[in-house]
Amino acid sequence: FAMAATDPQVLALAAQITESREQDIPLLLLKLKGILSSPSLGCEESNKIKQDIYDYGLTQYCLLVLKQDHSQLHGAWATAAQLAEILSHCCVGLEVKEDPEEFYRKFLPSVIDSLLVLGKRLQARFIRAIKDKEKQDFLHWFQIVTDAICWLFGGHIQLAAHVLQNDRFLQLLITDNVETAIVMMSVLHNILRIDSSVLLQVEEETLHSVLDELVYKLSSTTNPAVGSAATKLLLLVAKSCKQLVQLLTARYKGLKGLLSKQWTGKGFDREVNQLLDLMYLEQSSGKGEMQKRHEAACVIQAAWWGFQTRKRLKKLPQAVVTLQRSFRAKREQELQHLTKQKEDEALKLQMQLQRQRAMRLFHERQLALLEVVHASQLNKYMQEMEEKSALTIQRFWRGYRARRIFHQQKQSLKEYKAAVIIQRAACKFLEKRRRRRPLSPWKEPKGLTDEQRLALQQKVDDYIKLHPASQMSEERSKELHVQAQAKLAQFLLRNRLDQRAAQRREALLAQVNTDVELLMNAPGLAETTEKDFGAFMSRSIPVATKARQAHNTMLRYTRWPWWKKLGDEFMEDDAIPDDAINTELETLFIGGRK
Repeated sequence: FAMAATDPQVLALAAQITESREQDIPLLLLKLKGILSSPSLGCEESNKIKQDIYDYGLTQYCLLVLKQDHSQLHGAWATAAQLAEILSHCCVGLEVKEDPEEFYRKFLPSVIDSLLVLGKRLQARFIRAIKDKEKQDFLHWFQIVTDAICWLFGGHIQLAAHVLQNDRFLQLLITDNVETAIVMMSVLHNILRIDSSVLLQVEEETLHSVLDELVYKLSSTTNPAVGSAATKLLLLVAKSCKQLVQLLTARYKGLKGLLSKQWTGKGFDREVNQLLDLMYLEQSSGKGEMQKRHEAACVIQAAWWGFQTRKRLKKLPQAVVTLQRSFRAKREQELQHLTKQKEDEALKLQMQLQRQRAMRLFHERQLALLEVVHASQLNKYMQEMEEKSALTIQRFWRGYRARRIFHQQKQSLKEYKAAVIIQRAACKFLEKRRRRRPLSPWKEPKGLTDEQRLALQQKVDDYIKLHPASQMSEERSKELHVQAQAKLAQFLLRNRLDQRAAQRREALLAQVNTDVELLMNAPGLAETTEKDFGAFMSRSIPVATKARQAHNTMLRYTRWPWWKKLGDEFMEDDAIPDDAINTELETLFIGGRK
């Protein structure tokens, strides 16, 4: 039913935007102007079309396009100005029933901010333009944007205070250019005409900034158009509230003389006279007390300003250097912040556009599939879609978790390897230093004092009294001595026999190893000569051969280059590696038999 009640033009445009490329969307959104300005539409039909445009997200598309770089759009600034006009017309007369707080408190202020940013950029390019044609075009587009702002807060009165408190509005108002200044003062005039009490709702600093700029324009220019617009605005401010008249009279002492001397006879004397009458009337009511306070304040201010001036003159050189340094640092920081902010905004807008487009495609695909699937298979189809979605979510989550665990383990393994390397190097260093450390000289122990000696003797006597030694006869002592001597002689004799047996075993093992090696290296029976028989009959040739091999091994080791001896970092210079010699002497025959 909702799809049937939707305007077909809006529906077709939304489908076309969804399927088109991103750079073609601004030109497609311009078609909304023709849809809204159709002469056959009544009030209810127009509001219904605006509701459909908002429901299908076309107003959000317009806002996102306005936040992009306008120089990259088709049609550049003309397209941006037309989109601003379309967006303001779409928002006025629209009554959002679903989530109105989102629309009134977030969406509409965001639209105002985007339009003010666009106006600031157009004003800057109008001021920098050189050719008359370019200046006329930029001024025309600037007026379109300001008219869109006025149309928007005219339909939503609560936006007047938001416009007035916006910093970009004050930046647009504070300009020396005559054309744009007149346009911005007309916007301020519309704000005060719609809601005259808005100046009392804003902050005091904002109110003072607006009034300061209007008075400055009266004092710094001689253009009748600027003077007339500023005078009319001040008159409107004075008529709106008596408190503001008091503020004008107290804050701007020379305003009455400025109006009477400089702006009398310029073609708007009626407004000037009305403003002067209001100010003189307010001044006469509290002139006596205010005069005394004014004179006292002047005396205090004069003394204070004199003190501050003398103090400032003393610190002027240092202050100039500090000011330059802080200004450069602040400018560099602002440039970096603006660059980062532009990149973040561009990325955010791109992601938001992609998300909205994907969401729209997903909903359209679901609607199309629901039309194709039979009613009896609908539950089964929905269950399958939920299972597939769950599997996809699980797959992405498990992959993310596995990658995170892998990165954590990789870092832990790297730290463990680094710790092992550090520990190994530290152990080698400590071992090397321990080996090379010279022996400390002998230090005699400290002797005991007389008191310590007496105390120790007392402890020994007490212990002997508690544990008396058993008495042994002289004959028993001699007998134990003889037994100990006999057992010691037996032990020494047995030890000597064991050493001889061990030498014999080693000799036999060496002889067996030599015989085995000779047998392994012996030629076959068919190739045996008398010389080969002599090798097995005499032990002198194998012994000489092995001795010569051992001698050659030791010579080769002493002739090794330094880089071959780096295997053992803690080896002494005069030490010979036992492994290199033992490889040759392992099967050497040890001559001699018992």
